[in-house]
Amino acid sequence: MLWTIIALIILMFLLGLAAWLIFLWAAKSGQFDDIERPKHRMMDDDDPADRRSKEQL
Repeated sequence: MLWTIIALIILMFLLGLAAWLIFLWAAKSGQFDDIERPKHRMMDDDDPADRRSKEQL
């Protein structure tokens, strides 16, 4: 029973370390650089001239 607890502690440590390394990789690769822009992108969807040409079709 003791070896099971020790194995689970080591496994949790390794999983936590892997999650931390993945987070560091994502932060360094720029995944979290601009978190505000995607939710405002839908407001910049179409140019009014494009909208008029689509309505004429």
